[in-house]
Amino acid sequence: MDDDNPIWPALVKTALVLTILLLAAGYLGWLHPLGDSLAVGRGYAAGALALLAVIAGTMGLQMAAFGATLLALITAGQVALAFFWPGPPGTFALYQKNLYFQNAALAEVEADIRATRPLAVTLQEVSPPNAALLAALAADYPGQLHCQTGRRGGTAVLTRLPVVPGSETCADGLAALQVQLQDRAVWVVSLHVSWPWPYGQKAHVDALVPVLAGLEGPVLMAGDFNMVGWGHAVKRLARAAGVLQAGPTGGSFLGLGPALRLPIDHAFATNGGRITFRPALGSDHLGLYAELEP
Repeated sequence: MDDDNPIWPALVKTALVLTILLLAAGYLGWLHPLGDSLAVGRGYAAGALALLAVIAGTMGLQMAAFGATLLALITAGQVALAFFWPGPPGTFALYQKNLYFQNAALAEVEADIRATRPLAVTLQEVSPPNAALLAALAADYPGQLHCQTGRRGGTAVLTRLPVVPGSETCADGLAALQVQLQDRAVWVVSLHVSWPWPYGQKAHVDALVPVLAGLEGPVLMAGDFNMVGWGHAVKRLARAAGVLQAGPTGGSFLGLGPALRLPIDHAFATNGGRITFRPALGSDHLGLYAELEP
C-alpha cells in the first residue's frame, strides 16, 4: 500500500464512515426492523471499526483513528458484558431447548433433562417425532402443554410442579402455563420467535406483546428468539412480560458454522438469573440451564 497515494486515505475514511453508519443503524430497531438485523452483527462491526482505526492511525489520520477507537471500545464493551457478565443465580431451575425438528438424539436430550432435574422445561420445534420426548418425560413432568401453532411443530412447557387449572395459553410461537410454586403462582413461557427482517419478526412480536402483557404475576420466559439480547425485538418482549434477562448470553445457535455462532437463545425472569449452557444433543442449538428468580 502506497501511503502517499491520496486514494488510500480517502478509501479508509469512506470505510470508517460506512462502518460507523452501519453500527449506528443497529441501534435503530425501534425505528425499522432492519436495525435489529444489523444489531446481530454489532460485535463484528465493532471489530471491523477497531481494525480500520489502526489503519487510519498508520496513515496519519489521528483524529479519525481516535474517534473510531473510542466508538469501537464502547460498542465492543457492551457486547462483551453481555457475553461475560453472569447474572445472579436464582432458585427456579429451568431447562430451555430448541430441539431441532429432525432431532435424532432425543434419548440424549431426555437423559440431560433428567440429569439436571429442572422444575420446568421449555421446548421449541416440537415436531411430531419430537413429541416422543414429551411422552418419555410424562411420568416425571406430568404438567405439559404442547401448542402446535408456530414454526416446525410448535412450542411446549413441561413441569413437575402443580399446574394452575385453566391457565393453559397458546399463541403463535408461544406456550404458557401457570404453575404453583409454594405459595405463589408463576408463569412459565416458551417462545419461538420468527426470523428478523426481511422476515416477519416485527409482526410476530407485535402479536406476542399483548399476550405477554396479559400474564398476571411473576413470569419465567425462555426460548429461541432468533435475535440477540440487545435487539429491540427482544427488549420489547421482555418489557411486555416484566422480566430481566438472565446472563451471560452466548453463541447458542450453531447452524451457520463454528465461526458464526449466534446468541439467540435466552431466558428471562422477573428478577433475572444465571445461565449455563448444555450440549447440542442432536440439535443446531445449545441447551440452556437457567437458574431463575421469579
